[in-house]
Amino acid sequence: MTKYLLVLLLLQNCYAKDIKPTFVFKSKGFVNDFVIDGAKMYVANDEGSVEIFDLATQKLTDEIFIEPIFTAKQIWQNSKVLSVDRKDGKTLIVSNDKGPFRNVWIHDGTTLKNIITPEKKLSIKEARFLDNNSLILGTLGYELTLFNMGDSYKQYTVQPEQSSFSDLVVSEDKKTMVSASESGQVVLSDTRTGKTIKEFKPLNLDKIFQLAYKNDVVITAGQDRKIVVYNKNKKPYYIRSNFLVYSVALSPSGKIGIYSSNTDNDLQLFNTSNGKKSHTLKGHYAIPTVIKFYHEKSLFSAGYENKIFYWRID
Repeated sequence: MTKYLLVLLLLQNCYAKDIKPTFVFKSKGFVNDFVIDGAKMYVANDEGSVEIFDLATQKLTDEIFIEPIFTAKQIWQNSKVLSVDRKDGKTLIVSNDKGPFRNVWIHDGTTLKNIITPEKKLSIKEARFLDNNSLILGTLGYELTLFNMGDSYKQYTVQPEQSSFSDLVVSEDKKTMVSASESGQVVLSDTRTGKTIKEFKPLNLDKIFQLAYKNDVVITAGQDRKIVVYNKNKKPYYIRSNFLVYSVALSPSGKIGIYSSNTDNDLQLFNTSNGKKSHTLKGHYAIPTVIKFYHEKSLFSAGYENKIFYWRID
Protein backbone atom coordinates (compact mmCIF):
# COMPACT_ATOMS: atom_id res chain seq x y z
CA MET A 1 0.00 0.00 0.00
CA THR A 2 2.84 2.38 0.89
CA LYS A 3 4.60 1.64 -2.42
CA TYR A 4 1.34 2.27 -4.30
CA LEU A 5 0.87 5.68 -2.66
CA LEU A 6 4.49 6.55 -3.38
CA VAL A 7 4.04 5.72 -7.07
CA LEU A 8 0.91 7.91 -7.22
CA LEU A 9 2.78 10.79 -5.61
CA LEU A 10 5.68 10.44 -8.05
CA LEU A 11 3.31 10.35 -11.02
CA GLN A 12 1.55 13.47 -9.78
CA ASN A 13 4.85 15.30 -9.33
CA CYS A 14 5.92 14.27 -12.85
CA TYR A 15 2.70 15.68 -14.30
CA ALA A 16 2.81 18.97 -12.41
CA LYS A 17 5.56 21.25 -13.68
CA ASP A 18 6.74 24.84 -13.63
CA ILE A 19 5.82 26.81 -16.76
CA LYS A 20 7.59 29.93 -18.00
CA PRO A 21 5.91 32.61 -20.15
CA THR A 22 6.11 32.19 -23.92
CA PHE A 23 6.38 35.93 -24.56
CA VAL A 24 5.77 39.24 -22.80
CA PHE A 25 4.10 42.47 -23.91
CA LYS A 26 5.37 45.71 -22.38
CA SER A 27 2.93 48.48 -21.52
CA LYS A 28 3.83 52.15 -20.99
CA GLY A 29 2.38 52.00 -17.47
CA PHE A 30 0.99 49.67 -14.82
CA VAL A 31 -1.77 47.46 -16.22
CA ASN A 32 -5.21 47.81 -14.61
CA ASP A 33 -7.27 45.70 -17.01
CA PHE A 34 -7.19 44.16 -20.48
CA VAL A 35 -9.56 42.48 -22.89
CA ILE A 36 -8.90 40.21 -25.86
CA ASP A 37 -10.96 40.76 -29.00
CA GLY A 38 -10.12 38.49 -31.92
CA ALA A 39 -6.41 38.80 -32.64
CA LYS A 40 -5.96 42.01 -30.65
CA MET A 41 -5.49 42.89 -27.00
CA TYR A 42 -6.70 46.16 -25.49
CA VAL A 43 -4.70 47.15 -22.40
CA ALA A 44 -5.88 49.74 -19.86
CA ASN A 45 -2.94 51.43 -18.14
CA ASP A 46 -2.42 54.11 -15.50
CA GLU A 47 -0.65 56.44 -17.96
CA GLY A 48 -3.81 57.66 -19.65
CA SER A 49 -4.35 55.30 -22.55
CA VAL A 50 -5.60 52.00 -23.89
CA GLU A 51 -2.83 50.29 -25.84
CA ILE A 52 -3.74 47.97 -28.70
CA PHE A 53 -1.44 44.99 -29.32
CA ASP A 54 -1.52 42.62 -32.28
CA LEU A 55 -1.30 39.06 -30.92
CA ALA A 56 0.12 37.63 -34.15
CA THR A 57 2.99 40.10 -34.52
CA GLN A 58 3.29 40.75 -30.76
CA LYS A 59 3.58 44.48 -31.47
CA LEU A 60 1.82 47.65 -30.37
CA THR A 61 -0.31 48.79 -33.32
CA ASP A 62 -2.45 51.63 -31.97
CA GLU A 63 -3.42 53.58 -28.87
CA ILE A 64 -6.53 55.33 -27.54
CA PHE A 65 -5.60 58.40 -25.50
CA ILE A 66 -7.77 59.70 -22.65
CA GLU A 67 -7.79 63.38 -21.75
CA PRO A 68 -5.45 64.29 -18.86
CA ILE A 69 -6.86 65.65 -15.59
CA PHE A 70 -6.32 69.20 -14.35
CA THR A 71 -6.06 68.51 -10.63
CA ALA A 72 -6.97 70.63 -7.60
CA LYS A 73 -3.24 71.38 -7.29
CA GLN A 74 -3.42 73.11 -10.68
CA ILE A 75 -1.29 70.53 -12.49
CA TRP A 76 -2.01 68.25 -15.43
CA GLN A 77 -1.97 64.54 -14.65
CA ASN A 78 -2.52 61.43 -16.75
CA SER A 79 -5.84 59.68 -16.20
CA LYS A 80 -5.84 56.16 -14.85
CA VAL A 81 -7.76 53.86 -17.14
CA LEU A 82 -9.56 51.51 -14.76
CA SER A 83 -11.42 49.09 -17.01
CA VAL A 84 -11.80 48.26 -20.69
CA ASP A 85 -14.24 46.14 -22.70
CA ARG A 86 -14.93 45.44 -26.37
CA LYS A 87 -17.95 44.67 -28.53
CA ASP A 88 -18.61 44.91 -32.27
CA GLY A 89 -15.70 47.23 -33.00
CA LYS A 90 -16.33 49.53 -30.03
CA THR A 91 -14.12 50.02 -26.98
CA LEU A 92 -15.67 50.79 -23.59
CA ILE A 93 -13.38 52.66 -21.19
CA VAL A 94 -13.65 53.80 -17.56
CA SER A 95 -11.18 56.42 -16.32
CA ASN A 96 -10.75 58.41 -13.13
CA ASP A 97 -11.18 62.15 -12.62
CA LYS A 98 -9.85 64.62 -10.04
CA GLY A 99 -12.70 63.76 -7.64
CA PRO A 100 -14.40 60.49 -6.63
CA PHE A 101 -16.57 60.29 -9.75
CA ARG A 102 -15.59 58.66 -13.02
CA ASN A 103 -15.70 59.09 -16.78
CA VAL A 104 -17.03 56.46 -19.18
CA TRP A 105 -15.96 56.63 -22.83
CA ILE A 106 -16.87 54.86 -26.08
CA HIS A 107 -14.34 54.67 -28.91
CA ASP A 108 -15.84 53.54 -32.24
CA GLY A 109 -12.52 53.05 -34.00
CA THR A 110 -12.26 56.70 -35.01
CA THR A 111 -13.89 58.96 -32.42
CA LEU A 112 -13.73 58.99 -28.63
CA LYS A 113 -17.01 60.03 -26.96
CA ASN A 114 -17.54 60.79 -23.26
CA ILE A 115 -20.91 59.16 -22.49
CA ILE A 116 -20.82 59.47 -18.67
CA THR A 117 -19.12 62.47 -17.08
CA PRO A 118 -18.29 63.15 -13.40
CA GLU A 119 -21.37 65.40 -13.29
CA LYS A 120 -23.46 62.20 -13.19
CA LYS A 121 -21.85 61.59 -9.77
CA LEU A 122 -21.19 57.89 -10.33
CA SER A 123 -18.20 56.25 -8.63
CA ILE A 124 -17.89 53.58 -11.30
CA LYS A 125 -15.30 50.88 -10.77
CA GLU A 126 -15.95 48.91 -13.94
CA ALA A 127 -18.26 48.86 -16.96
CA ARG A 128 -19.14 45.97 -19.27
CA PHE A 129 -21.05 45.79 -22.55
CA LEU A 130 -24.42 44.06 -22.44
CA ASP A 131 -25.34 44.83 -26.05
CA ASN A 132 -24.68 47.59 -28.57
CA ASN A 133 -26.90 50.00 -26.66
CA SER A 134 -26.59 48.93 -23.01
CA LEU A 135 -23.91 48.75 -20.32
CA ILE A 136 -23.69 47.16 -16.90
CA LEU A 137 -22.00 49.49 -14.41
CA GLY A 138 -20.59 48.50 -11.03
CA THR A 139 -19.97 51.30 -8.51
CA LEU A 140 -17.79 51.41 -5.41
CA GLY A 141 -20.96 51.45 -3.28
CA TYR A 142 -22.07 48.15 -4.87
CA GLU A 143 -24.77 49.56 -7.09
CA LEU A 144 -25.33 47.62 -10.31
CA THR A 145 -26.84 49.75 -13.06
CA LEU A 146 -28.16 48.94 -16.52
CA PHE A 147 -27.34 52.08 -18.50
CA ASN A 148 -28.90 52.88 -21.86
CA MET A 149 -26.34 54.64 -24.07
CA GLY A 150 -28.84 55.84 -26.68
CA ASP A 151 -31.01 57.80 -24.26
CA SER A 152 -28.40 58.23 -21.48
CA TYR A 153 -30.61 56.94 -18.70
CA LYS A 154 -30.59 54.20 -16.07
CA GLN A 155 -32.98 51.36 -16.85
CA TYR A 156 -32.49 50.07 -13.31
CA THR A 157 -30.17 50.37 -10.33
CA VAL A 158 -29.98 47.66 -7.68
CA GLN A 159 -27.83 47.25 -4.60
CA PRO A 160 -27.41 43.55 -3.74
CA GLU A 161 -26.13 44.38 -0.23
CA GLN A 162 -24.74 47.16 1.95
CA SER A 163 -21.06 46.43 1.33
CA SER A 164 -18.28 47.79 -0.83
CA PHE A 165 -18.24 46.47 -4.38
CA SER A 166 -15.53 44.01 -5.42
CA ASP A 167 -16.10 42.61 -8.90
CA LEU A 168 -18.62 41.93 -11.65
CA VAL A 169 -18.61 39.33 -14.44
CA VAL A 170 -21.23 39.05 -17.19
CA SER A 171 -21.91 35.61 -18.72
CA GLU A 172 -20.97 34.85 -22.31
CA ASP A 173 -24.64 34.92 -23.41
CA LYS A 174 -25.16 38.24 -21.53
CA LYS A 175 -28.22 36.88 -19.70
CA THR A 176 -26.77 36.65 -16.21
CA MET A 177 -24.02 38.19 -14.11
CA VAL A 178 -22.23 37.38 -10.87
CA SER A 179 -21.06 40.05 -8.46
CA ALA A 180 -19.31 40.11 -5.11
CA SER A 181 -18.43 42.43 -2.26
CA GLU A 182 -16.19 42.82 0.76
CA SER A 183 -18.59 40.65 2.79
CA GLY A 184 -17.66 37.48 0.89
CA GLN A 185 -21.15 37.04 -0.57
CA VAL A 186 -21.52 36.06 -4.25
CA VAL A 187 -24.76 36.93 -6.05
CA LEU A 188 -26.13 35.65 -9.38
CA SER A 189 -28.44 38.18 -11.07
CA ASP A 190 -30.51 38.66 -14.21
CA THR A 191 -28.80 41.30 -16.38
CA ARG A 192 -32.05 42.66 -17.90
CA THR A 193 -33.92 43.17 -14.64
CA GLY A 194 -31.20 43.23 -11.99
CA LYS A 195 -33.19 40.74 -9.92
CA THR A 196 -31.28 38.27 -7.77
CA ILE A 197 -31.50 34.70 -9.05
CA LYS A 198 -29.35 33.12 -6.38
CA GLU A 199 -27.21 34.02 -3.39
CA PHE A 200 -24.43 31.45 -3.06
CA LYS A 201 -23.61 30.13 0.38
CA PRO A 202 -20.64 32.31 1.37
CA LEU A 203 -17.49 30.30 2.04
CA ASN A 204 -15.24 33.35 1.89
CA LEU A 205 -15.14 34.95 5.33
CA ASP A 206 -13.61 38.21 4.15
CA LYS A 207 -13.40 40.48 1.12
CA ILE A 208 -13.53 38.93 -2.35
CA PHE A 209 -11.02 40.63 -4.62
CA GLN A 210 -12.08 39.05 -7.91
CA LEU A 211 -14.48 36.63 -9.61
CA ALA A 212 -14.41 34.35 -12.64
CA TYR A 213 -17.58 32.97 -14.27
CA LYS A 214 -17.67 30.47 -17.14
CA ASN A 215 -20.08 27.72 -18.15
CA ASP A 216 -22.00 27.73 -14.81
CA VAL A 217 -18.76 27.64 -12.79
CA VAL A 218 -17.90 30.53 -10.45
CA ILE A 219 -14.60 30.90 -8.57
CA THR A 220 -13.53 33.60 -6.15
CA ALA A 221 -10.26 35.21 -5.05
CA GLY A 222 -10.42 35.95 -1.33
CA GLN A 223 -8.61 38.07 1.20
CA ASP A 224 -9.06 35.13 3.56
CA ARG A 225 -6.67 33.11 1.34
CA LYS A 226 -9.46 30.98 -0.08
CA ILE A 227 -10.38 30.13 -3.64
CA VAL A 228 -14.03 29.10 -3.50
CA VAL A 229 -15.49 27.01 -6.33
CA TYR A 230 -19.24 27.10 -7.00
CA ASN A 231 -20.06 24.46 -9.61
CA LYS A 232 -23.64 23.90 -10.80
CA ASN A 233 -25.28 20.83 -9.23
CA LYS A 234 -22.20 20.19 -7.06
CA LYS A 235 -21.39 21.02 -3.49
CA PRO A 236 -19.22 24.17 -3.22
CA TYR A 237 -15.72 23.77 -1.86
CA TYR A 238 -12.61 25.86 -1.32
CA ILE A 239 -8.86 25.62 -1.81
CA ARG A 240 -6.70 27.27 0.80
CA SER A 241 -3.72 29.32 -0.36
CA ASN A 242 -0.75 30.40 1.75
CA PHE A 243 -1.15 34.04 0.67
CA LEU A 244 -3.91 36.54 -0.12
CA VAL A 245 -5.59 35.56 -3.39
CA TYR A 246 -5.87 38.64 -5.60
CA SER A 247 -6.90 37.16 -8.94
CA VAL A 248 -8.60 34.17 -10.54
CA ALA A 249 -9.66 33.03 -14.01
CA LEU A 250 -11.44 30.15 -15.74
CA SER A 251 -10.85 28.48 -19.09
CA PRO A 252 -13.72 28.78 -21.64
CA SER A 253 -15.09 25.36 -20.59
CA GLY A 254 -14.86 26.20 -16.90
CA LYS A 255 -12.87 23.01 -16.31
CA ILE A 256 -9.52 24.69 -15.62
CA GLY A 257 -9.10 27.31 -12.90
CA ILE A 258 -6.12 29.46 -11.99
CA TYR A 259 -5.29 31.75 -9.09
CA SER A 260 -2.47 33.95 -7.78
CA SER A 261 -0.98 31.74 -5.13
CA ASN A 262 2.00 32.98 -3.10
CA THR A 263 4.55 35.66 -2.23
CA ASP A 264 6.63 34.66 -5.28
CA ASN A 265 3.75 35.92 -7.50
CA ASP A 266 3.19 32.48 -9.03
CA LEU A 267 -0.03 31.36 -10.70
CA GLN A 268 -1.48 27.96 -9.79
CA LEU A 269 -3.59 25.85 -12.16
CA PHE A 270 -6.21 23.42 -10.85
CA ASN A 271 -9.08 21.19 -11.93
CA THR A 272 -12.37 22.84 -10.95
CA SER A 273 -14.26 19.54 -10.67
CA ASN A 274 -12.09 18.21 -7.83
CA GLY A 275 -9.68 21.00 -6.81
CA LYS A 276 -6.60 19.04 -7.82
CA LYS A 277 -3.62 21.32 -8.49
CA SER A 278 -1.45 20.89 -11.58
CA HIS A 279 1.10 23.22 -13.19
CA THR A 280 2.57 26.39 -11.69
CA LEU A 281 3.20 29.47 -13.84
CA LYS A 282 6.34 31.36 -12.86
CA GLY A 283 7.59 34.70 -14.18
CA HIS A 284 5.65 37.57 -12.61
CA TYR A 285 7.66 40.24 -10.82
CA ALA A 286 4.63 41.67 -9.01
CA ILE A 287 1.26 40.44 -7.71
CA PRO A 288 -0.90 39.22 -10.64
CA THR A 289 -4.22 41.08 -10.66
CA VAL A 290 -5.71 40.31 -14.09
CA ILE A 291 -5.81 36.84 -15.69
CA LYS A 292 -7.74 35.94 -18.83
CA PHE A 293 -7.76 32.77 -20.91
CA TYR A 294 -7.25 33.13 -24.66
CA HIS A 295 -8.07 29.51 -25.48
CA GLU A 296 -8.60 26.43 -23.33
CA LYS A 297 -4.84 25.88 -23.05
CA SER A 298 -3.44 29.40 -23.23
CA LEU A 299 -3.85 32.58 -21.23
CA PHE A 300 -2.59 36.09 -20.48
CA SER A 301 -1.90 37.69 -17.11
CA ALA A 302 -0.79 41.05 -15.73
CA GLY A 303 -0.26 42.67 -12.34
CA TYR A 304 1.19 45.70 -10.56
CA GLU A 305 3.78 46.03 -13.31
CA ASN A 306 4.05 47.16 -16.93
CA LYS A 307 4.04 43.67 -18.44
CA ILE A 308 1.45 41.25 -19.82
CA PHE A 309 2.57 37.62 -19.90
CA TYR A 310 1.40 34.96 -22.37
CA TRP A 311 1.38 31.32 -21.23
CA ARG A 312 0.80 28.00 -22.96
CA ILE A 313 -0.36 25.20 -20.68
CA ASP A 314 -0.48 22.23 -23.07
